[in-house]
Amino acid sequence: MNTILHLGLGSFHRAHQAVYVHQLRQLGDRGWGIVGGNLRPDMLDTIAALQAQGGAYTLETVTPQGEKTYTRITSIQRVIPYQDDLAPLVAMGADAATRIISFTVTEAGYYLDAQNRLDWASFADLRADLDAVKAGRAGHTIYGGLVTILRARMQAGSGPVTLMNCDNLRHNGERSRSGLLQFIEALGDNALAQWVQANTTSPNAMVDRITPRPTPDVAVRVKAATGQDDPAALMGESFIQWVIEDRFIAGRPDWERVGVEMVDSVDAYEEAKIRLLNATHSCIAWAGTLVGTTYIHEGTQDAVIRRFAFDYVTDDVIPVLDTPENPCPLDLPRYRDVVLDRFSNPAIQDTNQRVAMDGFSKVPGFIAPTIRERLALGESIDSVAMLPALFLAYLQRWHAGQIPYSYQDQAMKTEVAHAMCEAPDPVAAFCADATLWGELAGDARLVNAVRNAHDRVGRFVAAHPAVTN
Repeated sequence: MNTILHLGLGSFHRAHQAVYVHQLRQLGDRGWGIVGGNLRPDMLDTIAALQAQGGAYTLETVTPQGEKTYTRITSIQRVIPYQDDLAPLVAMGADAATRIISFTVTEAGYYLDAQNRLDWASFADLRADLDAVKAGRAGHTIYGGLVTILRARMQAGSGPVTLMNCDNLRHNGERSRSGLLQFIEALGDNALAQWVQANTTSPNAMVDRITPRPTPDVAVRVKAATGQDDPAALMGESFIQWVIEDRFIAGRPDWERVGVEMVDSVDAYEEAKIRLLNATHSCIAWAGTLVGTTYIHEGTQDAVIRRFAFDYVTDDVIPVLDTPENPCPLDLPRYRDVVLDRFSNPAIQDTNQRVAMDGFSKVPGFIAPTIRERLALGESIDSVAMLPALFLAYLQRWHAGQIPYSYQDQAMKTEVAHAMCEAPDPVAAFCADATLWGELAGDARLVNAVRNAHDRVGRFVAAHPAVTN
């Protein structure tokens, strides 16, 4: 059997990539299976449950109409429990049967600045990981982990391997590859750098399926529907999509048989998904939190919040993604409407907390490109400016200790965020931040648009009826 070694056995991988491999195996093609584990000591209970179940778990799938189906996913052939030296993961990565190493670590886990350079200054854990690898210990960031695995593979002479990024990162294959090579350069390991260049590929991919963090009631429903106790059960929406550039150096599963789109370039699909879905998702989460809702569907069903999202896509995103010179292969108005319908699904119970996280990565990655492109055309940015304005208002609530849940943001420096909120002019301080805006930082057009939008957000929140959950 050919192996896909997956790093990061979180909910998204188990509701997405593992499902496609499972479906292929169900068709009789058992030439590929997944072995998975984590680079850090997280999700220990889930990992233990998966290991006890031989890698199998139940996926609850929910349609927008609330119809539920239950599937036992069996594509994960082995679960590797966490070990600080990563020895079992390294051994699997160095095995010649491993042809693909895939990973899901979230956008902020790549530590890249606006120029796609590793941001050593901002991230102590990245610097510590470099020191650990220099000292001969295993790395636990995605880069340190991959270096540890790939060094062992090179030394074992196990041949080429594809590095497959499965995160919501624009140009995810190219950018994670660049980060990896920068990390190797900082190590000074020229032999590994040459080996990686010659023996790996990093295809870009677009992934899509809403997968909330599992809550205890998922396992209760699975038990009622299937009779199985499954502490690793999870739930996802019925919509699923995967578009991958067909650049695999050591073979791949016949994914076309199960609906994966293998393409020459993922760019158009990626931009549409990141701007129409990911940015809109964050918009609704920030706005919903400000007015006291808990779930994404509640915010999407609010007429004003839905209008924020609709206008952002219609006024500012579609005009830059679909032009006479560069027509988009997707029907963007239809895609917009499908996205909003998906977000409206009350059965998903996706939380604002999950979607609101990592704003300091999402503003530069999901939102700033539309602002840049609209300004370059001399066009209005009034609708897209609502998104950073909502995030600023959200940050101000966080600063005041008034967010009703823990906010997680790997790219945020808390002292910088607090300073923005305490500044005499928070809008100007926010718009001057280079981490968020790159070369746009301090641009008067950005400041004016965000200021007007921030005032509009204030009026919206003040006029909104209180929500109690």
